[in-house]
Amino acid sequence: MKVPAKTTLFTQEEPAGSVFNIGEGVVRLYKLLPDGRRQIVGFALAGDFLGLALLDRYGVSADTVTDAKVCRFDRRVFTGYMDGRPHLLRRLHELTSHELSLAQEQMVVLGRRSAEERLAVFLMSLLKRFTRLGQGSITLPLPMSRQDIADFLGLTIETVSRTFTKLAKNRTIIVVPDGVRLVDRARLEALAAG
Repeated sequence: MKVPAKTTLFTQEEPAGSVFNIGEGVVRLYKLLPDGRRQIVGFALAGDFLGLALLDRYGVSADTVTDAKVCRFDRRVFTGYMDGRPHLLRRLHELTSHELSLAQEQMVVLGRRSAEERLAVFLMSLLKRFTRLGQGSITLPLPMSRQDIADFLGLTIETVSRTFTKLAKNRTIIVVPDGVRLVDRARLEALAAG
């Protein structure tokens, strides 16, 4: 189905009755904290599956950042289909293992990195993901807002904006409409390596 930007696919604690596969677009995954604040836990891109966890309820909420194309499967039907196809189960296991690895990396980024390093890790990770999709270039699209990036990196929006400005002044990036151009990729990689 075609889904316009800013549409909720599912909400945290809603019964998990569907599995979603992103065909096009970007989806924001987040948790609402008890005090009302939002923590973005990831961004889903084309090829990503949502709702695979074996829980009765969704652990996060999912909203489209951009217009998207999404396939929605009834969870019971999807699970039954997968049970008879071990090669697809292996592939989903690989995807889930990769997501767990990304979550572990994100914990390190949030806990032990400077703002500049956090932003560099985010940009390089996004570049790798877009490259995997055959969409890699020196101009990296950033369809999410600065507030989304701040909520993902555990920073304030002001810190994210200052850090983008600092990277631009250092000629590491050039801020362009809806993204950044990677001018000094080696420096960005070095920052990301920390």
